[in-house]
Amino acid sequence: MNDAPSTQIIEPFRIKVVEPLPFTTRAQRAEFLALAHHNVFLLRGSQVTMDLLTDSGTGAMSAAQWGAMMTGDETYAGSESFFELQRVVQDLTGMPFVIPTHQGRAAEHILFAAAGVQGRMVLANNHFDTTRANVEYLSGQAIDLVIAQGRDPQSEHPFKGNIDLEQLEAHLKQHGASVLMVLLTVTNNAGGGQPVSLENIRGAAALARAYGVPIFLDAARFAENAWMIKQREPGQSARTAREIASEMFGLVDGMVMSCKKDGLVNIGGLLCLRDPQLAERARTLLILTEGFPTYGGLAGRDLAALAVGLTEVTDEDYLRYRIASVAYLFRALDKIGMPLMRPAGGHAVYIDARKLYPHIKPHQLPGIALVNELYLEAGVRGVEVGTLMFGRAGAGEAPDPSAPLDLVRLAFPRRTYTQSHVDWLIDVLASVHARRAQACGYKILHQAEVLRAFTAHLAPLAHPGTPGDAHVFPGK
Repeated sequence: MNDAPSTQIIEPFRIKVVEPLPFTTRAQRAEFLALAHHNVFLLRGSQVTMDLLTDSGTGAMSAAQWGAMMTGDETYAGSESFFELQRVVQDLTGMPFVIPTHQGRAAEHILFAAAGVQGRMVLANNHFDTTRANVEYLSGQAIDLVIAQGRDPQSEHPFKGNIDLEQLEAHLKQHGASVLMVLLTVTNNAGGGQPVSLENIRGAAALARAYGVPIFLDAARFAENAWMIKQREPGQSARTAREIASEMFGLVDGMVMSCKKDGLVNIGGLLCLRDPQLAERARTLLILTEGFPTYGGLAGRDLAALAVGLTEVTDEDYLRYRIASVAYLFRALDKIGMPLMRPAGGHAVYIDARKLYPHIKPHQLPGIALVNELYLEAGVRGVEVGTLMFGRAGAGEAPDPSAPLDLVRLAFPRRTYTQSHVDWLIDVLASVHARRAQACGYKILHQAEVLRAFTAHLAPLAHPGTPGDAHVFPGK
């Protein structure tokens, strides 16, 4: 890291390729949103100026990754790109069985099916939406046991992603063989991108082994979690993020990973295991649904890019910049009074929409209200992490909240936006905050039985106001 004194965040890279941003008027955005049934998932990419819907597969790859793609081995069986990826993953995780998939949810489905989740429980800090859906689709039960501070947006606990060890032991003791596995999501996406401490992973692993239950990581953001352990956990500051990550993996029996996050690639997933029998069953399902075990639904060039990405992601200059950028936005929004999930997480800032809009009841989807206000204001797309995402079909009619929290996540693609983008976003959010009393709730017109947030059709309970563009774009 450059040791020149500065209080400014500097991106630890040069920009080599650029992509133009789409600019629209408010009238156009209102029309686009109506055609998308007021669900930003249904917008087209060309209708979005700054896309913070997800950090999954939306980041920029490095020159080294693009170079690796040019030499990727497209052999169907026995691709050399797979063996290089396997070497990198085994070195990082210590897990002998490396099974690539086309993305994380495929790895989840194969794991739960091969392990036999039907009629059994998965105990987690928090399941994210696709993880929960895969458990429940296969007739299992997804149980969330995050610590109490993790359900309190205002708590400043440094590791709000921790699983409650007392509750974990109580469930293991009470349910015994009915528990299939313990699963720790690092960082805890459903709970505000909050990290899990190394002490907590150690404690959960010890309990799982005492009761004869395997423990897994949902490791989509393992490097960001390791960096926050280095920054926040006593006794860890002298270690590298990679050393901490390797210990995290060394404590567990396996992991699933959407590599579209901390793999720094646009597509890909991993299932890594220590148990040879479970690995054999998983590979059988992989061949049935994804492809041969040495490509797992990915092109050889994707495997090659992932091998490089898993090395680059633990670079500490990158991690320092990544976490500092999110913290910078957090501090600016906190200063204007925006209610936030505290403290700042790793990959995103989470806004407490329920607190921002106290006049909108939880079943009227305050998170959707904020997401749509952001899009109408300036073409910024975020995502609701609340009652629409985690509620049940039909729950939109209920008078009671269907999710513990109604958050809006602004997830930052890796190595994609610059400091000036963040400063512009702060102005946009300040304007939305100033007009918070004018926001309206939404109702559900149509929903799928599973993962309804992706495709639901919604309608405003009252027509939003139509002020002029507060954010003027170049040439508009």
